[in-house]
Amino acid sequence: MRARGEAMVLLLGGGVADLAYRFTQVALPLVILHETGSVAATGLVGGAAGIPVLLSPWWARRARQWVDSGPRLAMVAGVSAIALAIVPAAAAFGLLSPWLLVVSGLFLGCGDALGSPGRTALLADIGDRWGAGMAVTLLTWQDGVRRVGMVVGPVLGALAVAAGVTSGLLWIEAGAVLAAGLAGLGIRGEGRGPGGEAPSIRAGLVGRREVGLGWVIRGTGCVTWFAFTLGLSVVGAERGEPGVYLAAGMSGYGVGAVAGTVVALRVVRRVAAMPLASGAWAVVGLCWAGMGVWTSPASVAVLAGLAGVAVVWGIAAISAIITRSSDGADRRALLSGQSVVVNASSSAGLLIGGSVIAAVGAEATLIGAGLLTTLVAGLVGWSAAGRMACIRTGSSGVR
Repeated sequence: MRARGEAMVLLLGGGVADLAYRFTQVALPLVILHETGSVAATGLVGGAAGIPVLLSPWWARRARQWVDSGPRLAMVAGVSAIALAIVPAAAAFGLLSPWLLVVSGLFLGCGDALGSPGRTALLADIGDRWGAGMAVTLLTWQDGVRRVGMVVGPVLGALAVAAGVTSGLLWIEAGAVLAAGLAGLGIRGEGRGPGGEAPSIRAGLVGRREVGLGWVIRGTGCVTWFAFTLGLSVVGAERGEPGVYLAAGMSGYGVGAVAGTVVALRVVRRVAAMPLASGAWAVVGLCWAGMGVWTSPASVAVLAGLAGVAVVWGIAAISAIITRSSDGADRRALLSGQSVVVNASSSAGLLIGGSVIAAVGAEATLIGAGLLTTLVAGLVGWSAAGRMACIRTGSSGVR
């Protein structure tokens, strides 16, 4: 079946590119620090890359609709590969400078703003052609492949750095991104036809209230994510065990996320999407609060593992809401909007996170952030349930 083959190409290509990205997360700061001697410069690429993504609702409205086939996705991948190659190429000639890092980040961000939602939407379109319900299945597999990379990628990257292969990892990511794009050259999209209107993200939300509610839940979880990562880092430093608590948390989270992916599709098919999303993120919040109360490496690992399972189920539920209620241009707009929500809320959380932890302490931050996440998820779930009850009552009255 052609749809199956095309799906496998996108999944494997994306998985290889994401695994290489995990290598770069380890190597990039080291290369920049070695070449520039500036700690501040290590965040320039990531910071600059976030700007085009956050501004994409304004500049990428039509461009994201253009990325609707394998050849066009390959062109975007080419831009990203060039952006990724700037840093190791400049380092090889001793020319690496802050402005080159910013240029690399901006081009990389443009590629991410178009390529990530484009690949996801194309994968969902292929799922529609494959069969009923396959769109959410493929998106769940995509998330699962990415989470496997999250678990094994940093370990492999650290081993490569220890072996002296640092700049080489940056070249590997550039090559992997380009190869993933070229692998999909034979995939043809449906297209929206001449003169088709490119819907805005706001227009895509019209009549899809549950998508917006899902974004509120996920956005809140992304804002409070800093309590888990920064908070555990601070806990370890304050207790004289730097890195131990964060390592326990991330390891537990990664294992839980991979395990959750295995059964996520069964859960999504049996449980209504909106209650599942709100319930899953409520559990995540309780896990973070629990880490603030029972703060030991063992308890953190167990609670993080449970949170990993819940996050995967919550994301799968929101993917199901989007894929079941939209297609074509509207789906591309909604997937782009979700990318903006995740990036913007995560950036906002990291921006305020250090100050919050400094003011109230890491354990209190974990508890407060967790309870806030649970509260928002519960209120959204209650609101959605109340609306559905009103709709059912109205329908009964009409009869």
